[in-house]
Amino acid sequence: MAYSIEASNLTVYYKKFKALDRVNLTLSPGRVHGILGRNGAGKTTLLTHLASFQKVKQGSILIDGEDPFENERIMRGTTFIYDKDNSYDYEKIDDVLKELIYFRPNFDEDYARALAKKFKIPMDKKADQLSKGQYSALQVTIGLASRSPLTIFDEAYLGMDAPTRELFYKEILREQERHPRTILFSTHLVSEMEYLFDEVLIIDKGRVLLQDTSDQLLEEGFSITGPKEDVDAFARELKIIHEESLGGTKSVMVFGALTEQEQQEAAKLGLEIGTLSLNNLFIHLTKEEDEV
Repeated sequence: MAYSIEASNLTVYYKKFKALDRVNLTLSPGRVHGILGRNGAGKTTLLTHLASFQKVKQGSILIDGEDPFENERIMRGTTFIYDKDNSYDYEKIDDVLKELIYFRPNFDEDYARALAKKFKIPMDKKADQLSKGQYSALQVTIGLASRSPLTIFDEAYLGMDAPTRELFYKEILREQERHPRTILFSTHLVSEMEYLFDEVLIIDKGRVLLQDTSDQLLEEGFSITGPKEDVDAFARELKIIHEESLGGTKSVMVFGALTEQEQQEAAKLGLEIGTLSLNNLFIHLTKEEDEV
């Protein structure tokens, strides 16, 4: 089972600061969604509202077709994993994994213990005695083993080292094959995670900058490289998100699909057309005006 998600004109203020500004989105069920944005873009605010940690005051949210706030069915089917959850700090990990079935109806204790062994989490320690890396591994273990229709990871895995994060990413792919669910990832580690995402949502300054499938986004980003004058002439009507020059050679990054005619024109000019990574698009679409 996997939950669908819809938000309409979701607006959130913290005193006079507008954290989210008329956010509209639809997230498909059973897919892995990358929620990308710079620090302060509004990612955590969005996710805490989707997880019903906060009540919507302006706009609306529907999870599996229902208002999720104080909705027992939806809340029991939602797991929100974030950096620090103090609710089980003083219990031994062995006891935590035994008790979670009472709060998360799909929790698989055997799978959780297998993950704990893989991540080298000491079962006889209390949660507050774990290292930062072990604590992060515990958090993602709970998220994976909960097998909730909606599972949200709000950068809870940042304490893990790179090899452990890679184990986690591979486990996500295995789990989606075994038990498909709707997974939301809030992250700025785009370069190492982009292969996980079925769909991508980029938030910038509280607004949805763009949303699409990963494949479609990658088809809309290009690099164009060649003699400076030819590149300038070719790209003058295109949306340039970044440019670099070295001697008489220039390279620009462009957002927006190239028509067949434009591709033929580039070939005639001898320009090299390359693809962009999701990380390239994220960095340059969200950069500030004064950033080089």
